[in-house]
Amino acid sequence: MGACWSNCIKSVSSSGTGVDSRSRSRNGNNFSSSRVSSASISQTPRSEGEILQSSNLKTFTFSELKTATRNFSPDTVLGAGGFGSVFKGWIDEHSLTATKPGTGIVTAVKRLNKEGFQGHKEWLAEINYLGQLHHPNLVKLIGYCLEDEHRLLVYEFMAWGSMENHLFRRGSYFPPLPWGIRMKVALGAAKGLAFLHNAKTQNHNTKLSNFGLARDGPTGDRSHVSTRVMGTYGYAAPEYLATGHLTAKSDIYSFGVVLLEMLSGRRAVDKNRPSGEHNLVDWAKPYLTNKRRIFRVLDTRLQGQYSLNRAQKAANLALQCLAAEPKLRPSMDEVVKALEQLQEPGDMRKST
Repeated sequence: MGACWSNCIKSVSSSGTGVDSRSRSRNGNNFSSSRVSSASISQTPRSEGEILQSSNLKTFTFSELKTATRNFSPDTVLGAGGFGSVFKGWIDEHSLTATKPGTGIVTAVKRLNKEGFQGHKEWLAEINYLGQLHHPNLVKLIGYCLEDEHRLLVYEFMAWGSMENHLFRRGSYFPPLPWGIRMKVALGAAKGLAFLHNAKTQNHNTKLSNFGLARDGPTGDRSHVSTRVMGTYGYAAPEYLATGHLTAKSDIYSFGVVLLEMLSGRRAVDKNRPSGEHNLVDWAKPYLTNKRRIFRVLDTRLQGQYSLNRAQKAANLALQCLAAEPKLRPSMDEVVKALEQLQEPGDMRKST
């Protein structure tokens, strides 16, 4: 993700099976979670012209977005990822035209780095999907800029920043994200992915953002998408890394990694950890298979915030999502149902 914070949290994505879309937001009312792809969305491939003409998105000029971001000033940088840098920009709430900084509503302007990891295909893929799909758990794409070599995307602004930003900050000034909020965010992200997988309308608060889509969904009788391997290290499913075939089950593996990050408070890959603990999944799996040892994985800052039963169920769900064999992983609908059982009663009443 990227794979998201909830009630006020809108979380979405990065595609663990797509690209590194971790935006380190400096500001924070809605959260954005990452690392998801929509490999399972099936549709007839369309030309670039058809995609751009059929979208209901606002078209911006490069000059307008320069004005909206103070010429892409370093002071307006919200984060950076495989696509490029993300800047804070301003547009008029009604006309959606770019305005001077400090007037109108705030947006997030993502500018493609011409020397970066992603390119025109990924830029077009976000327009193709987010220009058509609308859901409470998907970050809203407002518009785009296609001018000469410039490729930009304009999104709604997630005021509370990214899940990563809140989950991994340390220090007395940053209290750890509570267990209940983590489970609520996980549910919201799961619902967003379930929507992408089967187009069912859901009620949720977390939003997915930063789609790392290399190609359109599978066509004909194929159940996968063949892409160039672009997965963020630590999040991509093993079969995707081995074959380049991207499926809905690949998304579920990536979701499992993000869920494990939420449970442990650890990054998927952290070279600063002791030897043998650099890769979160490799280190945690042996503990997740033993009910008496799962507490070795759980974030020690959350002691006393969860019951033994809920902790075991959450750990088991993560383990199922991380199954080496894709067919053994649950569907996103099954993940949603499991996470609903882990919510606080008051939270469930609010989300229905």
